Amino acid sequence: MRNRAAINRRTALAALAGSFAVSLAPPALALNADEARHLVDKLTADVMSVINSGQSESAMYKRFEAIFAEYADVPIIAQSTLGVAWRSASTAQQAAYVAAFRGYMARKYGKRFREFIGSEITVTGARKEKSFYVVDSTVRLQGSDPFEVNWLVSDKSGKNLMFNLIIEGINMLRSEREEIGIMLDKNQGKIDGLIRDLKTAG
Repeated sequence: MRNRAAINRRTALAALAGSFAVSLAPPALALNADEARHLVDKLTADVMSVINSGQSESAMYKRFEAIFAEYADVPIIAQSTLGVAWRSASTAQQAAYVAAFRGYMARKYGKRFREFIGSEITVTGARKEKSFYVVDSTVRLQGSDPFEVNWLVSDKSGKNLMFNLIIEGINMLRSEREEIGIMLDKNQGKIDGLIRDLKTAG
């Protein structure tokens, strides 16, 4: 009887602990088209605000890096661009690579974004594709024909974030994977050398 009572108490405590854990668990995210579109609306508004701010290049790059960190799934993007070499990197190298990659992307795309001064980015729609959403937008540059930019948004990391960008059919993630691969080859596969180069590239 004593053993049975002890078992019953343990079972009750386990059930209570389980229900408590469930009650504390964050609600499951369910990204939808409106949320994906809202994210890109905010992202593009922030980007255009920096572009038209008249700030110095260095100030703009810092702001772009902050925007990239806020709206993009930087760790996933960075890991994808490094490919199989990510698995052989130490935890410290992975963290250093993500930080260096974030700055590199801010400088590289910040230079391109300067062409957008006085332009307009209009979100035109959002559609589900596999486990993510594609948000379509049209960019109208002064003196040029409009072109399409597609933003890929997912909530797999526990937050609605952009994880890829397609500009006029050019896949950003694929292009950067190739660029990083070339840089890694130049460093004979040494990740520390790649990180060092990334800090000044872009």
